[in-house]
Amino acid sequence: MRRALLVLIAVCGMFGREAVAQDPQFSQFYAAPLYINPAFTGSSEYTRFGVNYRNQWPSLNATFVTFSFYADHYLPNANSGIGMIVTTDREGTEGLQSTSIGFSYAYQLKLSDNLVFRPGVIIGDTTRDANFSNLIFASLIDPVTGAISGPTDPAVTGGNLQTSFLDIAAGGIFYSRNLFLGIAAHHINEPDQSLLDDSVTGINSVSALPMRLSIHGGYKITIGKGPLRKDLTYTYAERSITPVFQLKSQGPFDILDVGAYLHLEPVNLGVWYRGYPLSKFEMTNNNGTVQVFPQNEAMIFSLGVTTSDFNIGYSYDYTLSDLGIASGGAHEFSISYYLNFKKQERVPRDQWKIPCPKN
Repeated sequence: MRRALLVLIAVCGMFGREAVAQDPQFSQFYAAPLYINPAFTGSSEYTRFGVNYRNQWPSLNATFVTFSFYADHYLPNANSGIGMIVTTDREGTEGLQSTSIGFSYAYQLKLSDNLVFRPGVIIGDTTRDANFSNLIFASLIDPVTGAISGPTDPAVTGGNLQTSFLDIAAGGIFYSRNLFLGIAAHHINEPDQSLLDDSVTGINSVSALPMRLSIHGGYKITIGKGPLRKDLTYTYAERSITPVFQLKSQGPFDILDVGAYLHLEPVNLGVWYRGYPLSKFEMTNNNGTVQVFPQNEAMIFSLGVTTSDFNIGYSYDYTLSDLGIASGGAHEFSISYYLNFKKQERVPRDQWKIPCPKN
């Protein structure tokens, strides 16, 4: 049984390294506003509900499935936004699962006639759970009869390991009519995410979750006018191109998303690249030779529809790494819906907000 426990610790160590590698990510990061930066809370200036779903590498056993739901509301009298976000992430066939629930707040401060700053914060709780009920260790098999006995060690009884911790994030966004630039820090408190109980294992198993830093921004370029809108605003449909980027760093890993979106209201078309070609990683083969690989991860293509009440989008990641197209790439869906309870106070369509492709 002690041998089985050592194997279990090793497996948990691998999971710890996977968590260190990077947090769950969304290709449509612009459509997951509270996930990338709490300063986006209330940025739509309406009541907003949104869902994001991502299925990465569906053709492999090492699939990653992430689901996120968020809701936020703008308080015009307080120049503030309040919101909440629930995110679940499931990794691999044995189901290492993380679930986080956070509550967010952001304040809107007008610095000048052409510049606004929004700081924000999220405070939440994260639970990590590993289900080992389907694993069979060699020490559980009777060498004579072949019968399989259940685990008796308190570290693995029940087949589940679980931990929870406080998680804090903060960020800020500067924006004008056409430009936005934001920065965010997640896991500021670098909580211990280890699944093992030191009092049971007798091993110091502290595994700090590294802080995730990100910088994101974009610039909207108007390329003409569309037809007159049929909503009594007497304004024209938008025609624009918005180059955007997001640079993330967590632990020893860096990743860059860069691309552009073409908005031909109500249709959005997007293409961008994810990777970090300035950095390379090395791998030593069994024969001792070292191979160097550029960090090229994926090309992403997206299609979406935007109206005054909802946004819906789909994107596909074409894998550029050695996993190739056989991995199934990644499929991602997003949807957001806007409610306006006070029609007479509806924000005019020509009033400027954060110029994201979707906000």
